[in-house]
Amino acid sequence: MDYNKIILKYYPEDNFLRKLLIRHSRDVAGLALKIAARHPELDIDIRFVEEGAMLHDIGIFTTNAPGIFCNGQDPYILHGYNGAKLLRSLGYDRHARVCERHTGTGITARQIQQRNLPLPVLDFLPETTEEILICYADKFFSKSHPDKMKTTEEAIKSLEKFGNEGIIKFKEWIDMFG
Repeated sequence: MDYNKIILKYYPEDNFLRKLLIRHSRDVAGLALKIAARHPELDIDIRFVEEGAMLHDIGIFTTNAPGIFCNGQDPYILHGYNGAKLLRSLGYDRHARVCERHTGTGITARQIQQRNLPLPVLDFLPETTEEILICYADKFFSKSHPDKMKTTEEAIKSLEKFGNEGIIKFKEWIDMFG
């Protein structure tokens, strides 16, 4: 798979949004690959981690988030779900799963119902080690503040809006990945 071709397919213009997407994705991929290298015992698919990290936010252009140059119609919460649809249409189901499962520490059907989120009422939870690793690495980088990597404490604080469940899960991932 050539993730650069996919990025160029959906982000043909050399503009702020494409630059932001690529920078954020490279940051996430870099951290995920560094963690994977420290944990050979986890038998992580390195190539997939790079591809998945580079494509995890491919759907942001479909959302309305002007602060990060996204001028689409959908609420930002749909960026992962929309990205998954794009990747599935290209035959990349495994990569699509990363897209739809990386928000917060994943979103449960119960959370979707309780918060009345505009998503299908399904569990969107990272399951494989690679999905979890990409989701974990993503928590250390914000597209709103691309020049800064968050500390572990800042990453935990950013998860507060998703509830205590996500913080507990993230702390388990800290133990897993160090």
